[in-house]
Amino acid sequence: MIIWGTAVLVYLAAVFHRTSLGVASLEASQRFGLGPAALGTFTVLQVGVYALMQVPTGMLVDRYGARRVLTVAAVLMGLGQLLFAFAASYPLGLVARAVLGVGDAMTFVSVLRLVAAHFPARRYAAVASFTTALGALGNLISTVPLSLLLANAGWTATFAVAGAATALYSVVLVLRVRDNPVGVVPEPVDRTESLRTVLTQVSQAWRTPGTRLGFWVHFSTMFAPAMLGLLWGFPYLVRAQGLGAATAGLLLSLLVVGAILTGPVVGTVVSSHPEWRIPMVVGYLVAALGVWAVLLGWPGGQVPLWLLVAGFGLLSVGGPASTIGFALARDYNPLRRVSTATGVVNVGGFVAITVSALAVGLLLDVAGTAAPATAFRIAFLSVVAVLVLGLWRTSVWWRRARAAVFDAASRGEEVPVQIRRRSWDLASA
Repeated sequence: MIIWGTAVLVYLAAVFHRTSLGVASLEASQRFGLGPAALGTFTVLQVGVYALMQVPTGMLVDRYGARRVLTVAAVLMGLGQLLFAFAASYPLGLVARAVLGVGDAMTFVSVLRLVAAHFPARRYAAVASFTTALGALGNLISTVPLSLLLANAGWTATFAVAGAATALYSVVLVLRVRDNPVGVVPEPVDRTESLRTVLTQVSQAWRTPGTRLGFWVHFSTMFAPAMLGLLWGFPYLVRAQGLGAATAGLLLSLLVVGAILTGPVVGTVVSSHPEWRIPMVVGYLVAALGVWAVLLGWPGGQVPLWLLVAGFGLLSVGGPASTIGFALARDYNPLRRVSTATGVVNVGGFVAITVSALAVGLLLDVAGTAAPATAFRIAFLSVVAVLVLGLWRTSVWWRRARAAVFDAASRGEEVPVQIRRRSWDLASA
């Protein structure tokens, strides 16, 4: 428990650093003299680096252990945020966010590998969801508290202190974290494997239907609330909806509070009833489409505050729902390949964030001089398009993963989840 708690604090810091630009987006625009598309590049670059690093991170964790990777992650995040604190030019700011993205990318997969090693398999989904909920506190800190710090302490002091504290925490990781429980002999790892062997391991993880399903679950569920919290939620609420900065910050914090409250619930339910996992995901995605239909179709564009609260509250469940993807990777891959498969799954959501954040920025530029409410209506159509794509691909791989389970059961193999065949199931994988 101490090892897990120590690692979770790094994840909390990673989420804080990742989302710190959310309420600082308007200040960043002024500091660097940026328009919407250039401002969106900060998030696109950081999240894009994160997505590209997921599979390499999984392989690094499988090969060198979570403690070493977490330690390097803390140092990189600290250095990236320190550089961002003192950056006075746009190119240097981009470099800082890229370094921060690399460190951030190495964190969550490492923490989940520790969960897989230190907790029983039946508790994995619950602990993973609780981990995500605790990490979301970093997002909460990056809303109203960070906004107040920026207003009082200023840009440089705020980000410099956060970066230095994160880098120094690497010492605690070295002293407190162990890759395996005491008395457990880890499986031998061949660190001299050829590139071809490593790529084969990635390919095996990707070809596993459960991994592919997890990828699309993560792609579909986490990107919209994350995109709002990372960058475009604050400008949307202030410019398009006419809310004050404090009210907008509180609404963004609802995305976090909702995730914190529902995360343990989702984890507990899917641990007790794993057959409910994908029906819960599909139900959430359909409800999310309804929320976006209301937000974008409301007459006049000015959505009532109570409806914004309800909509953001429902969207906040996307973060906890995304952890179902990691449970699928854990269930359908051997332990020696779990981190690689987890990295593959984790790519999904961050690819979706990258695409949607970039698309929103570009469409806002295209909208030009249109009223802010109209401009954001046009821009957020890209979010709906990504959501529809994710729902479609999740449905396709749900059927294929179920067919693989039925085939394995028919061969007498042990399967992680007992499910009943339905009329809409495929005949075979």
